[in-house]
Amino acid sequence: MANTGNTLLALITGAAIGAAVGLLYAPESGDETRKKISKETKKAQEEFNKKYKETSSNLSSKAKKARKDFESRLEETLSSASYKADEILAAMESKLEDLRKQNAKLKKDVKTDSASDIPDRAII
Repeated sequence: MANTGNTLLALITGAAIGAAVGLLYAPESGDETRKKISKETKKAQEEFNKKYKETSSNLSSKAKKARKDFESRLEETLSSASYKADEILAAMESKLEDLRKQNAKLKKDVKTDSASDIPDRAII
């Protein structure tokens, strides 16, 4: 973008310098010199418009490409994050199941311990 700006500035500067030199060294009459300056100014304007359109087109293309790249990277990131979230949920579910098993075992052990605390009674 900066390179294009420099190119346009150089083009405009060159046209101005060319017009000034043309005026200073013109062997023709004033009328002919004005016609030549007008013709060169039109050429410079056309060249400027052409460069402007090219620059606009290039910037538009680059902006579209950058947007597509951004959207693609965003989609990859979201997909990766979703995959990681699924992995985390699966690990948490597994851990929860392990904890449930441990809890059930502890409950069973507590029942067994409390049942063994009851003294045996002799049947008469």
